[in-house]
Amino acid sequence: MRIGELAARSGVTAKTIRFWESAGLVADPGRTHSGYRDYDPKVIDRLHFIRHAQAAGLTLAEIRQVLVISDDGEPPCEHVADLINQRLLDVDDRIQELTEARFLLDRLAQRAARQDPDECEGYCVILQPHHSADG
Repeated sequence: MRIGELAARSGVTAKTIRFWESAGLVADPGRTHSGYRDYDPKVIDRLHFIRHAQAAGLTLAEIRQVLVISDDGEPPCEHVADLINQRLLDVDDRIQELTEARFLLDRLAQRAARQDPDECEGYCVILQPHHSADG
């Protein structure tokens, strides 16, 4: 099947399919006599897997690792579970960072609301670490 049909049937754009080919996630397809890419319909499942793996937060390098394991005939689920657990830890770390940023921004917003613009000194007293209006 040509790339346009593959794109329509898989829900992945032709541009993305070509990119994933260049990234080594999708094997180079055969070519028709006229030089068009000629994909095996089985590629649709691979494209769906790649898209879902990306949605789960896996990087293209991680997805490539999973595909290599699978292509070698080994079950990749243990490796995928490890990747997902690592991704969960990364998300938890990011949530903690965002929570801390939220707390800081809330304090700064309160400080900004109390700040008299006529008393602003230096670069901006709102962002100075030891501002007397913190209370």
